[in-house]
Amino acid sequence: MSGLYSIPLAGLKEARYTYDFRIGDDFFEAYEGSEIKRGEFSAVVVLEKCSTHIELDTVINGRAEVVCDRCLEAFNLPLTSANRLIVKLGREWEEADPDMIAMPLDAHEIDMSQFFYEYIHLALPLKRIHPDDSEGRTTCNSEMIRKLEEHLMTGDADSDPRWDELKKLTRIN
Repeated sequence: MSGLYSIPLAGLKEARYTYDFRIGDDFFEAYEGSEIKRGEFSAVVVLEKCSTHIELDTVINGRAEVVCDRCLEAFNLPLTSANRLIVKLGREWEEADPDMIAMPLDAHEIDMSQFFYEYIHLALPLKRIHPDDSEGRTTCNSEMIRKLEEHLMTGDADSDPRWDELKKLTRIN
């Protein structure tokens, strides 16, 4: 897989170069622990070669199939990511900083697959919920929402007497 997402460095002159990549289901299948199993993305990498370093500006757009935290149904979540990576030329590979790496002077290419994987996963929101429709209503699975509402506890019907005295302390008379 590394060849599919590699950028050749040998022979590049000091200038700006643009590379386009397509990322699909096969990409995520290669990562065993990936939260994303299905998705379609386009990645555009603008490489600027300078005399002392290389700048890689990456913009990724697409969608990932995720599971809704509310109704547990899969849906396509649009994702966008913009990241900059600085590559310093040195003696050996070193990744001390997430935004900067060092690579050997004799390296002929840089494999972007791990960076793409990280950029996409970092773009995932903490809460993954179906978006609301144009009228502000949820687009979650209505049957699941109905079942959840049936099991929703309301009021103090199941009051715990051990806590009743403590609750009195928080009430303002």
